[in-house]
Amino acid sequence: MELAILAIFYVFAPLVILHLCHKYKFINKLGAVVIAYLIGLIVGNVGILPEGSSTVQDISTTITIPLAIPLLLFSANIKEWKSLAKVTFISLIIGVFSITLVVFAGFFIFREMPNSWKISGMLVGVYTGGTPNLASLKMMLDVDADTYILTHTYDMAISVAYLAFLMTLGQKFFRMILKPFPVNKHNNEDKDYDGKDPYQGMLTRKKFIPLLAALGVAVLIFGVAGGVSLLVNENQQMVVVILIITTLSILASLVPSINRIDKTFEAGMYLILIFSIVVASMADVTKFAGLTPGLFGFITLAVFGSLTIHVILSKIFKVDADTLMITSTSLVCSPPFVPVIAAAIGNKKVIVSGLTVGIIGYA
Repeated sequence: MELAILAIFYVFAPLVILHLCHKYKFINKLGAVVIAYLIGLIVGNVGILPEGSSTVQDISTTITIPLAIPLLLFSANIKEWKSLAKVTFISLIIGVFSITLVVFAGFFIFREMPNSWKISGMLVGVYTGGTPNLASLKMMLDVDADTYILTHTYDMAISVAYLAFLMTLGQKFFRMILKPFPVNKHNNEDKDYDGKDPYQGMLTRKKFIPLLAALGVAVLIFGVAGGVSLLVNENQQMVVVILIITTLSILASLVPSINRIDKTFEAGMYLILIFSIVVASMADVTKFAGLTPGLFGFITLAVFGSLTIHVILSKIFKVDADTLMITSTSLVCSPPFVPVIAAAIGNKKVIVSGLTVGIIGYA
């Protein structure tokens, strides 16, 4: 019964968040995603989660992202994205170069730390392709469990700080240094889709029935991706699932009857809010105490040092602020967080770019 209540809470909490964002300007200024993370952190660390809650959390994270990505991409204008391909690729190359350079330097700075060369290898992996790469390199480099767990724990802690910066001050800060994202003057899309009017009317019969059809297509895509992933090695399944889901979703967006369904992006963002609450509630802040200071320093240097170099090179190669942020997010935090940052900065046009960078990072 308690687990059922927890599941219901995860599903319907975003409704309350969106209502508060719509009603109160100061809450909307923080953004629905930030509020979702705050609520998740509180719920996960005040001792109210029932026994066995990890089962509900694992199921929730497994379902929400694979269903959210198709819904987010169904309304994508792929033809328009072609004009962004060059700058996205440049930002990707810059990002990979930046993290490799900083980790290389960090190895010499922290070389007295046990297993520093193995940690260096894992950091290059995790910050160019996310947790799947981290886990793969653990096996490749024969990293002991304790070192792996400590690295992953600090990675999560620092990544939270990194994401918090991007979701709050990031866009304003980077736009003081880099040029703004190029806007199509003939396209007056409402950029403020994080808790305001775009969510209104989603439950009306006129919009809800087509949304159910879109959700059905998303479930079908998820099913195909999951089925194909069973044919490959377990370590490759995450890569295969995301690659197939992204590819099929982009192809589906080229079908006019699917592309024209209203509110699919907002439906996908609702699932992202559920994901945000669940992920935050899984973080145990007490586990961050008493760990290796050198490791914390190395990972902090890797994240924010590479970001600094990425910004400097982006200025030289004329990469815009939003592309920098979404590329960096995809490399450092992996594709599931791309829609989260896209929502926070109010620019859904960069989602395809971010997901593409993430797939390359996995590869």
